[in-house]
Amino acid sequence: MNFLTIGHRGIMGVEPENTLRSFVAAQESGLDVIELDLHLSKDGALVVMHDAEVDRTTDGTGAIADRTLAELRALDAGRGERIPVFEEVLDAVRAPLQAEIKDVQAARALAGVMNARDLTDRVEVSSFHDEAITEIARLVPGVRTALVASRYGTDVVERAVAAGAGAVCLNIRRLTLEIVEQARKAELRIFGWVVNTQDHLRLVRALGLDGATTDYPEIKRTGRFTA
Repeated sequence: MNFLTIGHRGIMGVEPENTLRSFVAAQESGLDVIELDLHLSKDGALVVMHDAEVDRTTDGTGAIADRTLAELRALDAGRGERIPVFEEVLDAVRAPLQAEIKDVQAARALAGVMNARDLTDRVEVSSFHDEAITEIARLVPGVRTALVASRYGTDVVERAVAAGAGAVCLNIRRLTLEIVEQARKAELRIFGWVVNTQDHLRLVRALGLDGATTDYPEIKRTGRFTA
């Protein structure tokens, strides 16, 4: 498989994260996959945002779960962008997507969209929550899944296998050759995050990972030349 470059919340190092502007820019820059995050609004919309609260990335305050989609739409998500819903991202870009379930309750709503639109080939579902991986796999036959982990040990491979995941997305600051070898024995694909420097890129290439999540499109251009 070719080394994949995954745009982190679009290209959040350049454009407002998790906005249509950021996703379109990621596609235009040639990144292979676009990563995004999903929460549920108070009225059940699949909202694209990383945090559970709107404070950091918008001009509003409070929890996503306490606001309706209409209320969320009134907020500025950066440079005049509005908070998108998942279906809008599907229509705005053609690139493959990695949809991270931040709120376990969003698994059922995401499953509904994936089944209705037949998205198993285009969308890989990831999550820090083992139960979200298990749930989406139950609801969407043939879905590709990835377990995400930040603080982890060799147990992350066992967790991924138990959840039925086909990949792990791991914080490169804790990644070791032992974990890579165990993941390979379990036939898991391995992606590293967040890869924003040439040193980080050299590390993930030396470890033989399948790809890297990055905030910057330059990693796509330089990655092919880095051994």
